[in-house]
Amino acid sequence: MSSYWRSVVSVLTGSALAQMIPIIGSLIIARLYAPAEFGVFSAWLGIVLLLGVVLTCRFEMALAIEPDGEPRRLAVVSTLTTTGLVACIAGVLLVIGAAVVPGVIDAYPMVLIVALVPAALAIAAAQTWQSWAAAEGSYRQLSIMRISQAAAVTLIQVAVGVYQASAGALAIAYLLGAIVGVCFSAYLMPVGKFPPGQAIMTIRSFWTRQRRFPILSLPADAINTAAAQLPLLIVASRFGAEVAGLLAMTMRILGAPIGLLGKSVLDVFKRHAATSFRERGECRSDYLRTFNVLALGSVLFCTVMLFASEPLFALAFGEVWRGAGTIAVWLLPLFALRFIASPLSYMVYIAGKQHVDLFWQVALLCMTIASLTLFTDHKHALLVYSAGYSLLYVIYLVMSYRFSLGVKS
Repeated sequence: MSSYWRSVVSVLTGSALAQMIPIIGSLIIARLYAPAEFGVFSAWLGIVLLLGVVLTCRFEMALAIEPDGEPRRLAVVSTLTTTGLVACIAGVLLVIGAAVVPGVIDAYPMVLIVALVPAALAIAAAQTWQSWAAAEGSYRQLSIMRISQAAAVTLIQVAVGVYQASAGALAIAYLLGAIVGVCFSAYLMPVGKFPPGQAIMTIRSFWTRQRRFPILSLPADAINTAAAQLPLLIVASRFGAEVAGLLAMTMRILGAPIGLLGKSVLDVFKRHAATSFRERGECRSDYLRTFNVLALGSVLFCTVMLFASEPLFALAFGEVWRGAGTIAVWLLPLFALRFIASPLSYMVYIAGKQHVDLFWQVALLCMTIASLTLFTDHKHALLVYSAGYSLLYVIYLVMSYRFSLGVKS
């Protein structure tokens, strides 16, 4: 086995446990919380994840490109400092918004509003530490970070659900679990400080050097996150919280393999591919060996889910969740291609093609809004959404392969 796949297995071992924890927790959560409450929480979580992307300005994605050692550590400190500053601005804007447009804020439980920015900040900080660990090749620490966060979130959500099975309880539990994950990360990999008297200069240098990330990658990834979360928001508003809850459970379960193998492959792929690209000007071999394994895994996963999804959802979560298994069949093409494309998407950063990624993300957002708003029933809306997303993923895979060719492309 090559060092590449040994690294993948190392990350996969920890990621498997980190992904199994929330899946097992879902068996309990599905019996504690009603689909409607889970739908409201999932809509809130979508906003949190989107804000978490904005807070980092996407600088954490640049860490694998920074040189090893002290330069990367200073990049981490700069990213965390930027995240904190942007979070303060977001908090002020939220307070101003509550004063100017109170009707919009009053439409949601206050606990969800209060927990919004802190939860996004915790997620952004945790993602920065995990990106740092992956960039350094510290895969053991990376696994512990993910396991601690997944365990904390799931255990607290289950414990709180016994006494208060509401969307607000799920949100507070998520916030507390994310904070626990950040504390573990800071303990495992202390970030240190700026050199005396050089904080502003270091941050300014980092911002200048990696300016393409906030200018191009941030809008692209913010649009991507919005497009990923919009289905829950649109479905909840058009077809009801119960359907949104079924969709949220489907996305949680089908998304698990992406988080399990896909993210593990990404953590290793971006380090190896970035190194190859710097040394040879291309990374075609890294791309193809990754693509082949992911494609095989995708086919096996889809074959099982196509025939077993409905009875599996009903057996695991209860008959009330059988509808989530039906939705899973509709969305299988989307998740099959996402499983392959997600790890390989880092090619746009390695090749410096963020502007192309931005155009693709805009097309994705337009397709998502159109497909989910033009139909009067949720079945046809989700089927067209799945088909449109799948087609765009095929285009993305073709583009990313061309980027792996380097100067040949």
